Amino acid sequence: MNRRVVITGLGVVAPNGVGLNAFTHAIKNGISGIRHDAQLHNLQFSCQIVGKPQISEELKLNYFSELELRGFNSTGILYGVIAGIDAWKDAGLTIENNVDPDWDSGVIFGSGTSGIDKFRESIYKIDELQTRRLGSTVVAQTMNSGISAYLGGKLGLGNQVTTNSSACTTGTESILMAYERIKNGQANRILAGSTSDSGPYIWAGFDAMRVCTFKHNESPEQGSRPMSASASGFVPGSGAGAIVLEDLESALQRGVRIYGEVLGGNINSGGQRGSGTMTAPNSVAVQRCIKEAIKNAGITSNDIDTINGHLTATAKDSLEIANWREALNRNGLDFPYINSLKSMTGHCLSAAGSIESVAAILQLYHGFIFPNINCEDLHPEIEGSTDRLKIPTKLINTEVNIIAKASFGFGDVNACVIFKKFDE
Repeated sequence: MNRRVVITGLGVVAPNGVGLNAFTHAIKNGISGIRHDAQLHNLQFSCQIVGKPQISEELKLNYFSELELRGFNSTGILYGVIAGIDAWKDAGLTIENNVDPDWDSGVIFGSGTSGIDKFRESIYKIDELQTRRLGSTVVAQTMNSGISAYLGGKLGLGNQVTTNSSACTTGTESILMAYERIKNGQANRILAGSTSDSGPYIWAGFDAMRVCTFKHNESPEQGSRPMSASASGFVPGSGAGAIVLEDLESALQRGVRIYGEVLGGNINSGGQRGSGTMTAPNSVAVQRCIKEAIKNAGITSNDIDTINGHLTATAKDSLEIANWREALNRNGLDFPYINSLKSMTGHCLSAAGSIESVAAILQLYHGFIFPNINCEDLHPEIEGSTDRLKIPTKLINTEVNIIAKASFGFGDVNACVIFKKFDE
């Protein structure tokens, strides 16, 4: 069996927009969601700016009951449930208290960690001999699969319900895992995506590694500078992205909007050999991942109109561009357009791949290429790899037919997915 897999629903909780309308407006207009964080200032972090979604108490009550919110402080699950339910509804699917599970639908929703603040709260209570006061939701909030468990229960899903975790590649990997399951006939639809907790206990390790910028604490919106000569490290972020993938026949029978099609992709690892380490990519593996994704999708490198890169605003940006150039065998004006959502959101860690995939799909569906903000001073090594015009700093309204989305993560792991404008 080799079924076509299409995209019928999208949901997003991003630093620069919660919900599709706000997020689309933000990425089209180059609106940053990066802000100064008083808590990080008080904790004496070097980097005191973050990309953190703005969620009101009123909004929470649209997704959780007051009873569910009692003692609830897992931001990763909060973001993921909002994005996931929004995507489900956007796909024209209902939320019912059905007696039987929906055997044809599942969820593959990734995370890096779950409930760090709940862990901290629990540790203090245990140390103070208050174990019995932990509450009944501690396990659900802190288990890594908490996000898929919450979504699976709220939506009554009876197919595979699981959580993947592969550092920064998590979201892109979840989409490809869902794609394979549907293509092979094991499910009709899968809610795919990923989420990331907010807070100092997530971001502190990166601050300690000195990979985050410390130069823009007074100018937050200018802090995330992918591909820029003045980039000084990434800005930590959080949020969630969600995508409903569906068998084409099922989508057509339901008569729903189709945002685009997943043609295929590839997942691999550099094995931390050669140039690869826990924190650095093996370029041979990166290029191989891109080439194999193109092959799996049944296209050629010349078919790619746009790349949505990983591009974190670190010293590895120029290496990533060089890897794309080598893998595609395209350079100068022949190089595809390329952009990085992280210029507006920061690096949303385990949620990055899914949030950025939502942005990639919106470009396909609506016909635009969003701008790279803070990139007027293009890094000279990147300028030597491709033409400056292919790294737009202003919105481009144009039809996009095929877009490649890639994520590269700690542990020397890679994922690349190919999205196409839908053509029945």
